[in-house]
Amino acid sequence: MKFTKKDFLWGGATAANQFEGEFNKDGKSLNVAEMVPYVKLQDRASMPLDISAFSKKNLEKSIENKEGLHYPKRIGSNHYNRYKEDIDLLAEAKMDIYRMSISWGRIYPNGDESKPNEKGLEFYRNLLNYCKQKGLKVMVTLHHFDTPYPIGVKYGGWMNKEVINMFVKYAKTLFTEFGNIVDFWLPFNEINVSCFAPMMSATFPEDYPGVSYDQLRFQTLHNQLIAQAKVVQLGHEMLKKKNIGCMIANMTTYPLDCNPVNIIEWQKSEQVSRYFFFDMVAKGEYPTYIIKLFEKLNVKLDTNPEEMNILKNNTVDFLSFSYYMTGTVAKKEEGKTGGNLMAMGKNPFLKANEWGWQIDPQGLRYTLNDLWNRYHLPIFISENGIGHDEKLNDKKTVDDDYRIDYMHQHFIAINDALEDGVDVFGYTMWGVIDLVSAGTSEMSKRYGLVYVDYDDYHNGTGDRFKKKSFNWFKNFKETFEL
Repeated sequence: MKFTKKDFLWGGATAANQFEGEFNKDGKSLNVAEMVPYVKLQDRASMPLDISAFSKKNLEKSIENKEGLHYPKRIGSNHYNRYKEDIDLLAEAKMDIYRMSISWGRIYPNGDESKPNEKGLEFYRNLLNYCKQKGLKVMVTLHHFDTPYPIGVKYGGWMNKEVINMFVKYAKTLFTEFGNIVDFWLPFNEINVSCFAPMMSATFPEDYPGVSYDQLRFQTLHNQLIAQAKVVQLGHEMLKKKNIGCMIANMTTYPLDCNPVNIIEWQKSEQVSRYFFFDMVAKGEYPTYIIKLFEKLNVKLDTNPEEMNILKNNTVDFLSFSYYMTGTVAKKEEGKTGGNLMAMGKNPFLKANEWGWQIDPQGLRYTLNDLWNRYHLPIFISENGIGHDEKLNDKKTVDDDYRIDYMHQHFIAINDALEDGVDVFGYTMWGVIDLVSAGTSEMSKRYGLVYVDYDDYHNGTGDRFKKKSFNWFKNFKETFEL
């Protein structure tokens, strides 16, 4: 069969703090992600996000690093020095678009400077212009888990409203410098992560004694939602384009069975874990089910009518999300498996990778239809892919037929969704060139079409080698045959 939409945008995605390296070069500051050490997992399939790793006490140890630990995201894949080679590979694979992030700490290392760091702007200007030279469209994420750590130290992170103003200043700088080069903008990557782990945004419970964790996480999320809306407003005013979305970590689930008790449990779970975040960026107001939850949790948001008007009047132009797996929900769980951000209920009908992430191409079709029917906004799939522990073979490649099958089945699901009438206009596979895992800090959890020669301790050359899937994807782009 042929993929039916010829102007569909196919590409790859990375994040600065997992890919660039050179964490302290040319004036860049640290972010929280770069302060988490690599710790070998004892059981990959049962390890949800370890919140304790993000305590301020643990993070501060990394600055002097007296224990001699390895901090993988400080090296990444050395994209900072090899970006032309990487962009050449994306162009060779016939990709249409590159989704990348800009590191806030390269532009405003402390957040509160009056002028941006010219060295940081120079790097991204060179990178973006090279993308254009190679015929690639670009989608830029402004915040991909990388609030500068100095903002957390001096201002208390995103609980402080002043950080909203700093972020808008940062966005204005990027719109001014790169507004004519960048095709699409995402103010935040997986904005809902701040609701699960506000420490990843440099908001630390230790700085707010007496404040409940629920109050901390929902206020952090609220302030980021206000920043998001203000950036949408600013972008529309400055760029005169409707090209700003927001990226959400999507965790689609199914009821374990048709027991009405489990159906209600699933419905409530979908509201709180999925629809809440899409509702906020697409509709711009707090739904009643969340207002009720706030009452139960004694959460009282610090907000005002002006903020609520900004939220309501500056919704996104398109929806964007990550999709890796699905899970199940029941009143009484019958087993958990690993997942993005959190463990999820096991589905007996699905297989999983070694991290326990359940593979569900049909779930992508369901998700696309579900979001389209609910919001009627164009959709871009900004992350999707499968992680595997891989080694180069004697021919200096990886025979990753499992990844080829994964892509094949998910591309069919996208085509089916288009046939269903969904307005989905693009797809960027995650970690298209191998990078450090966000959740586990492993280099060995590889997603790419291109192998990067580093192990979990960054032994190796860092050289790039095309996997079998690279050639499969290139052939798909040339023929559109599925």
